Amino acid sequence: MLLKHLEGLQKMKNGEEPGPPIAQLLGIEITGLEKGMVTLEMEASEKLHNPMGTLHGGVLCDLSDLAMGYAFVGTLADDELFTTVEIKLNFLKPIWEGKLRAEGKIIKKGSSTGLVECHVYDKKGSLVSHSTSTCMILKGNADGKRFKK
Repeated sequence: MLLKHLEGLQKMKNGEEPGPPIAQLLGIEITGLEKGMVTLEMEASEKLHNPMGTLHGGVLCDLSDLAMGYAFVGTLADDELFTTVEIKLNFLKPIWEGKLRAEGKIIKKGSSTGLVECHVYDKKGSLVSHSTSTCMILKGNADGKRFKK
């Protein structure tokens, strides 16, 4: 069944459930959602700057990782989770402040891995970054959380 994960994302989008802690910390919200695709938005501000005075690259990576992860998890069966095994991000222009929009979508999903991409745009619609991620499906975990060892 492809219900639990996608339904959970829809509840976050509708404000019925909070997003994960990192999304709350960075003010990232789901603004568009369909199976295999998601759109997120966040407000970049000075509080997220690096020492050089622009948006810290890790924030763009977090935004992109969430967009790709949400796009991927929304296609998984109820007893499946996933983990990111690789992420690559190209920074294309600096950002100081303003609304950012991240569009994550699945490029290819197999039975054990998937390839996902994300484009992040600034408030003018100009491409800020492009990223790809390889995700590995973890089977047999219906509780929705990874186990601590």
